[in-house]
Amino acid sequence: MKRLLSLCARMPRFAVSIGVAAVLGSLAVSAHAVTIPWVTVGDPGNTADTTGDPNPAGAVATSFQIMKYEFTNQQYTDFLNSVAATDTYSLYNADMDSDARGGITQSGASGSFTYSVKTNMGDKPVNFVSWFDAARVSNWLMNGGTSSSSTETGAYTLNGATSGNAPAVSSGATFYIPTENQQYKAAYYKGGGTDAGYWNYATQSDTAPTAVTADSTGIGSAGSTGNFVNYNRGAEWDSQDGNVTTVGTNGGPSAYGAFDMSGNVSEWNDLTGSADSSRGLRGGNWSSGQVGLSVSRRFTFAPSSESLYDGFRLASPVPVPEPSTYAMALAGLACGGYSVFRRRRAR
Repeated sequence: MKRLLSLCARMPRFAVSIGVAAVLGSLAVSAHAVTIPWVTVGDPGNTADTTGDPNPAGAVATSFQIMKYEFTNQQYTDFLNSVAATDTYSLYNADMDSDARGGITQSGASGSFTYSVKTNMGDKPVNFVSWFDAARVSNWLMNGGTSSSSTETGAYTLNGATSGNAPAVSSGATFYIPTENQQYKAAYYKGGGTDAGYWNYATQSDTAPTAVTADSTGIGSAGSTGNFVNYNRGAEWDSQDGNVTTVGTNGGPSAYGAFDMSGNVSEWNDLTGSADSSRGLRGGNWSSGQVGLSVSRRFTFAPSSESLYDGFRLASPVPVPEPSTYAMALAGLACGGYSVFRRRRAR
């Protein structure tokens, strides 16, 4: 205790402030052109599920982060405006504009393309995106998420490819498409231990969810709680027989806090993460029946496939602060607490 008090007495105020800021900063995501809320999927070394498809599935050796919500039209528009003035890699699909369930328009000519979200579509999940598109978003974010950030290397070495085999994820990737085991665990694992078991649906339920409806702007009727999902064409708005809805408004989250992992749009996964001619999609979408939402249904497609049913969310390692920074942070917190205590005693 005497050593701590002596240290605190010698530490200047700005050092205490830096220490507190460092530990708080370790809980936040680094700033990029898009803001991404994350949830942590813990319980490393959990047992696999042997009741779903594939069998086994869901065992993950380490903790990781996954996006709390599906990647939205607004986020994808920010990405396009950053890197697709020419759109060399066909990141934009014209169906995003021509189809009422798409959410993005393109203006101008090649070399000066600009992109905008359609009315009421900014907070809806992006669709008409391929695995290659999601991989380029991963690279862009890993390289800083700016107009000068490469989309071709980083998490995936693409070298201009927009079709053919999907390359393996790079070691050390800081943003990437989740493997099927990671996606499965984030959606269905019950959490709270390494042998907790799995739910049938990503709403923490073994009972088939109720389909949401939507208001005239596409906000789901369920809010963020309950056993509800956007599926079975229940969300009729914008004169559509079923449609995408605002992320996070379609019922409760998975055990780890990720929303819409059943329904809204089916989401790309990286299968095992190895190079292959196909990539996975699962979770069901706004048009799926109840089986499509569950642990029992998965699909594989060519990684160049794009449709109105499919979108994505990304994963990331859990950030670990530098040991020296962490030590200073703890010391700063301790000294800050002692300073408050000393001031109160002096009153």
